[in-house]
Amino acid sequence: MKKFFKPILAFFLPIIISINSFAQIPDGYYDGVQGLTGESLRSALHDIIDGHSVISYNGLWTAFKYTDNLGNNKVWDMYSNCNFTFGTDQCGNYQNICDCYNREHSFPKSWFNDASPMYSDLFHLVPTDGKVNGYRSNYPFGECSSGTTYGTGKLGICTFPGYTQTVFEPANEYKGDFARIYFYMLTRYMDKISSWSSPALSGNNFSEWTRKLLLKWHRQDPVSQKEIDRNNVIYNDYQHNRNPFVDNPEWADMIWDPNYTPSFVESSKIYFDIFPNPANDFINISFTQNFNFNYTINISDNSGRVIKSYTLNSNHENIDISELSAGSYFIVLNSENITFVRQFFVVE
Repeated sequence: MKKFFKPILAFFLPIIISINSFAQIPDGYYDGVQGLTGESLRSALHDIIDGHSVISYNGLWTAFKYTDNLGNNKVWDMYSNCNFTFGTDQCGNYQNICDCYNREHSFPKSWFNDASPMYSDLFHLVPTDGKVNGYRSNYPFGECSSGTTYGTGKLGICTFPGYTQTVFEPANEYKGDFARIYFYMLTRYMDKISSWSSPALSGNNFSEWTRKLLLKWHRQDPVSQKEIDRNNVIYNDYQHNRNPFVDNPEWADMIWDPNYTPSFVESSKIYFDIFPNPANDFINISFTQNFNFNYTINISDNSGRVIKSYTLNSNHENIDISELSAGSYFIVLNSENITFVRQFFVVE
């Protein structure tokens, strides 16, 4: 039996509240998208998330305290492991990594000529180490087998097929986060992108190499609790729009994967259930449809790190979780070109 300490319980209860709100996306928010794929789905989602409430650029400093807080007023920085405190370590001037944090346009502002409302759209602005932010500059995200490490990122020549210039590669645990941020940007601003300039873009869409790269990251690094909480805070307290690809990860495949076929399930239906939830020594996974192929699930922690993988062979299976510590986890199912995510909790 697992020992369930009070500090863990104090952390666990807010997550239960948060996931309850996540499980209840505002009634009717995504009405009209059922059955759509490709550009039709992208256009429908654009109409839903368009016209958000605009936060001021200066207002981002305060917003970060609620969207990117590690706890104890510490900054959740996706570019470094530095120990920044909100307010106290806000840039200003800096010379070295870990001097201070600033406001990073993860989708570089030069790509859209510093124009509004993109300039202060909280979905793609995150607090990051100022020096690492400077090294990243406006280089696109990519992968590089060799390069120079800055913070938790790396700068070097792209080795992902289709692009051979300098790129910035973020840490593995945040690659999916950035992919879903970019899916949001390419949907929220699909009517503006054709006038922007970036090696990551082509016309009003992604360049081919970026499309493939981001789908890869999206599948390898599933939605985390951090993204869920951030999505809810931005919707409820600031912009009053949502990132659809955090709410429904499979929509990215339905839009940007030309090989996607909606053969198993509509995105509006429950694909599989987990019970009991919260659980202790085992969970039962029950599928709503029969399949004629094996499928693989991963159990991931809140950072998206895969802890265990299983190949399942029936529609009702028990999974041993007795080795997991108390806390929250995700079941991630990769079924052909679709990714489905469910959260469960482990208690004493």
